[in-house]
Amino acid sequence: IVAAGGQAMACRASVADAGDRRQLVETALHQFGRVDLLVNNAGITSQGRRDLLEATEESWDVVFDTNLKGPFFLSQLVAREMVRQIEAARIERATIVNVSSVSAYAVSTNRADYCMTKAAMRMMTWLFADRLAEQNIRVYEVCPGVIASDMTAPVREKYDRLIAEGLSPIRRWGDPEDVAAAVATLASGVFPFSTGDCLNVDGGFHIRRL
Repeated sequence: IVAAGGQAMACRASVADAGDRRQLVETALHQFGRVDLLVNNAGITSQGRRDLLEATEESWDVVFDTNLKGPFFLSQLVAREMVRQIEAARIERATIVNVSSVSAYAVSTNRADYCMTKAAMRMMTWLFADRLAEQNIRVYEVCPGVIASDMTAPVREKYDRLIAEGLSPIRRWGDPEDVAAAVATLASGVFPFSTGDCLNVDGGFHIRRL
């Protein structure tokens, strides 16, 4: 970001922690004086893949706190500030982008808590999109498929095989850059008459085929 001529800073925080969420927003405002964009990208998978009938409350609590509760209340905090800035004519528009997953609709019975958080994030996107539309704040969802990352590294062999067998029409792993490009496009403001939309970054996995 700095190399491209912008300003950047890192602020370590857990979105699952209310104090950290407040500190994150306060730090951003202190450093930059405004907030135009929130990308809810923090996420973790199930704490050990277990059959649905063996799922634990411990994993449920950790995954829901990070993947759903945290993004919801961080969005609430940031949206309040965005509304204040727009009403004060400090900014004209703002954007929230939620990064979910094909697990929002594709069942994995050994990752129930993860799937459920991603399904709920879709409704969260619609809720914020509806509530904030009149304030000129657009809310979108980016839905990645099988992306090469630390999270998918342990199941690399499994998905290598599935992709080769035609899991998605585009037979390759997705790259983090694919997701970043989708987020950047939505954040750019080129879709002013759209909100609540989902942009699939999944190689066509979402297409129902016979």
